[in-house]
Amino acid sequence: MQSLYFCRTLDVGLTIYIPDAVRFMMYFDHDAVQVDLDRSYLNDPETAAERALSLSAEAGLKPRLLRPKNRTASDLPDIPTHFAFMCCPRSVSDLSSKIGLGYIGPKVRRIIRSADFPVLLTAPVFKPWKSVAVLFGGSDSALNALRSGIQVSKRSGYPLDLFIQLEQDQDYYEQRIREAGLEKPVARYCRERYLFADGEFAHNLYDLPHDALVLSGAYGHGLIKNILFGSKVEITQATLTNGMLVSGPHSKTHLN
Repeated sequence: MQSLYFCRTLDVGLTIYIPDAVRFMMYFDHDAVQVDLDRSYLNDPETAAERALSLSAEAGLKPRLLRPKNRTASDLPDIPTHFAFMCCPRSVSDLSSKIGLGYIGPKVRRIIRSADFPVLLTAPVFKPWKSVAVLFGGSDSALNALRSGIQVSKRSGYPLDLFIQLEQDQDYYEQRIREAGLEKPVARYCRERYLFADGEFAHNLYDLPHDALVLSGAYGHGLIKNILFGSKVEITQATLTNGMLVSGPHSKTHLN
């Protein structure tokens, strides 16, 4: 339902993959990711397809069902990666029962790290979003998230808010925006800037609208290690119930 709302709001096409195996591969320019599913993803595929198409019809969408044409040498489905966005839960592994709400699974981390598209992490329950909130820390990935946020705001007609935890002088963030050529789009689409010089990041997050789609960058601080994986991304998705659109270092804006 969150995918349907996202696609309908942005007027983008929807592709649905109903797996017939517990594993599949995704080949990116910088990595190959094997995704491991628990067996609940394979329950009643005929019913799953019918249900997905029915929900799509109710939303006024005509999705494409993805049927992989290629398989790897180990006979795993080879899922294409030429998409504008990908929607997935915070964990897709068979260890999901051991993963708490404040943790993004390692396979999802690798997808975010390698993909040239942002990844939509679904909220615990479906709730329509009516604004766009970008968490901006000044990194290249944060700039990717800001570019996506501007396009999502433009495409949806919903206002854009900018959230900055001031860990450096405010001029630093303004300079990063200016150097990226985003000063005019931000001035045009940004409704409000949340600037916090004091207080804990997690506490300040509560000032964000509860019905906002939150955009954030990941892997913006030095070496890419799981333990360093976008700590603020982890904090954000553990603190808020909002859906999140996360951009990695290779993410591009695919909306015009």
